[in-house]
Amino acid sequence: MTLERADIEKIAHLARLRVDEGDIPLYTRNLSGILDLVEQMNQVDTTGVDPMAHPLEMGQRLRPDQVTETDQRARFQQIAPQVEAGLYLVPKVIE
Repeated sequence: MTLERADIEKIAHLARLRVDEGDIPLYTRNLSGILDLVEQMNQVDTTGVDPMAHPLEMGQRLRPDQVTETDQRARFQQIAPQVEAGLYLVPKVIE
């Protein structure tokens, strides 16, 4: 896929990047090369290849799901400035 000058200018605008006029041909060539590489990779037959999240067979170390603290909601709501129906009331900050 070959990009043109207008494509680079549009990409730069969408990304909110300022691109010097002299650099546009370089970006056009480089980005076109990247898109060509992606197209080549899309042509590879991956039938029978299992997707993987990590190249090593590793399990995630997880801690036991146990309650470690007591519920103090009622205590905290007693000292809160304003509470209604179990919810904390705060001043409106967005108009």
